[in-house]
Amino acid sequence: MGWLETQVLSWFDKHGRRDLPWQKNRTPYRVWVSEIMLQQTQVITAIPYFQKFIKRFPTNRDLSKATLDEVLHLWTGLGYYSRARNLHKASILIEKQHQGKFPTSIESLIALPGIGRTTAGAILSLSRDLPFAILDGNVKRVLARFYSIKGYPGTAAVSKILWKKAQEHTPNTRTADYTQAIMDLGATVCQRTPLCEKCPLLKKCEAGSTGTFHLYPGKKMKGPKRTRAVRMFIIQNQQGDYLLQKRPKKGIWAELWTPPERSSNYSPKQMVSELNTASPIQYCQIVGPKLVHAFSHYDLHIEPIYLNVSCLPKISQASEWLWYNEEEDKPVGLPAPALKLMNIRNL
Repeated sequence: MGWLETQVLSWFDKHGRRDLPWQKNRTPYRVWVSEIMLQQTQVITAIPYFQKFIKRFPTNRDLSKATLDEVLHLWTGLGYYSRARNLHKASILIEKQHQGKFPTSIESLIALPGIGRTTAGAILSLSRDLPFAILDGNVKRVLARFYSIKGYPGTAAVSKILWKKAQEHTPNTRTADYTQAIMDLGATVCQRTPLCEKCPLLKKCEAGSTGTFHLYPGKKMKGPKRTRAVRMFIIQNQQGDYLLQKRPKKGIWAELWTPPERSSNYSPKQMVSELNTASPIQYCQIVGPKLVHAFSHYDLHIEPIYLNVSCLPKISQASEWLWYNEEEDKPVGLPAPALKLMNIRNL
């Protein structure tokens, strides 16, 4: 075991996190769920979601038997919903192709939807103590600074160097502890603005010892962000229910439920006509404040149109439509902006 691994493990024994919910009863299933949730999500945000998810789906078999709506419902507000869809798909494949048992080879794990090299490595190292490296954002930051590796980690060349270093430092003993330790070090000490004075690697860290930590890891060059404008029609009946439409299987918020979204010039009259062409619907209209929701590659500008209808529209293709009342707690997946728009004004 080399100097870096020894220092990281020694630091972990004194300062590492051991009370996170997924650290108890470390099964491959629990590690998998936690690793998927922690992608693009901070630990403090993921904890309550993990606890609710595991309570409802304590085993992979439970998850595989659930409907997608049930899974997305528990993911509501966590964002990046493709994670939940892939989690559900993979759970079904584990039951069908692997007789309900988690694969023990990294190749079989990577073949499952939503599981990449890092997630597969984390499952095997954290739950089985096997010597497989990981390279999440925290580990990239530690290694890029320690070796002053230039360039954006998302490029193939830089990624190859970082993976080589990650593999070199992954020990054959105490692998689970080391994996957790180097993630913790990146999350709590080697942050974007690092606490170098608390770092066990400072003595040999090239970026830390020269004060150039801000240069590593290299950042991605970004062009101007696009914008897209839409209208969402927040339609409420006299019972206080909101009309939701299921989104397509592809695109943003795929297979989630939102107020019907239309083009920015789609009129309330057109929306009402679309709902029920057989008889006119009495409604009152209020235009709400615009909401901007930021995605990684563009900003979505939503103009909410609030319609209070006097009768229940007769909707065709009923499977795509749903009257929703938050108090009923139906198993429905809702993106955060949809919840926000429905709570802005109770007509």
